[in-house]
Parts: sequence; structure tokens; C-alpha cells
Amino acid sequence: MLKRAVFLDRDGVINENRPDHVKSWEEFAFLPDVFDPLRQLARSDFGVVVVSNQSAIGRGLVHRTAVDEINRHMSSVISVHGGRIDAIYVCPHRPEENCSCRKPRPGMLLAAAHDLSLDLSKSYLIGDAVSDVGAGNAVGCKPILVLTGRGESQRALLMEDGGRPVPVVLNLSEAVDLILRRTEEA
Repeated sequence: MLKRAVFLDRDGVINENRPDHVKSWEEFAFLPDVFDPLRQLARSDFGVVVVSNQSAIGRGLVHRTAVDEINRHMSSVISVHGGRIDAIYVCPHRPEENCSCRKPRPGMLLAAAHDLSLDLSKSYLIGDAVSDVGAGNAVGCKPILVLTGRGESQRALLMEDGGRPVPVVLNLSEAVDLILRRTEEA
């Protein structure tokens, strides 16, 4: 039986975005109030999967092993606080490389669906950018835009797009509340 998941963008959803990219654990800063919603997800039957564009790798600003180490630390701290991350997928490419994994393309979501036996039509994607929304829409996932990170500026782009209506919420906590409410009502 296929499972459902909540896909999370990393920078701007779990931790603070940095204009110069998060290149070390010392530069990583959790956003306020992320641990409670991550605990809620951990108690649910949703898989919790991080999908993150990390072009800093392709730009030579940080090595892939450093990004993997940052993600291990992040996952460990989340676990200590009662949450869980079931898998992490990273796109290391620069935008101009036109790879299939960089959001808004769906490669990371498709890989996760294959690896973890996920039903994308019953899954959600929480992100702070139009590219996150595009990746979710590309696979029939339900995207939610948070206003943390780049969300506020990206909201205007979402309105210009004129595509499918997408829920816009303040932060990860409101996004998780919305998902859990919808699953209770279903």
C-alpha cells in the first residue's frame, strides 16, 4: 500500500534563508516555532521528507559533504525535539543546468515516491517559493505556501501566475494544522 507524505522545503520553511546560502552548521538557524509542528507530523502517519534545492553546491560555494552534514545535524536536532525526518533529497545543480531534480521540476519528489512507496496524490508540499508550488503541482501533490523565508515576496509571483489556487499560510505550524485538519475531515 502506498503511503502519503508531507514534503518540506528546507531553507525558509525549517530554517532561516540566507542570501549567501547556508554553508555550515554554524550558519544554520531554525525558524521560531518549527519543533511543535514537526512533532505533530511525527505522530501522524505521513512520511516527512525534505526536498531542497542547494545550488550552492553546484556553484562551488559549499561541498556536498558539508550540506549532508548540515542535514544530518538538522535531522538529529529535530529528533531530539520529538520530530522526525524520514528522508532528505537535495538538488545540487545550478538553475542554468536544467536538471530534472531542481524544483519546480519534480525529480526529487518522483525519486522519493519511488524510494519510499509514496502516493503523491495524497501528499502535500510545504514551501516558501513558487518553485516549490510548481514541483508539487507537477506531480499532483497539494502545495502550501508559507510566508516565512521568501514566502512573502513569492506570494506576489504566485498571484501573477494565475494557476491553481494554493493555500497561503503564515508558517510551518499553520501549514501542518491545515494538513491535519483536512485529513481529519476526509
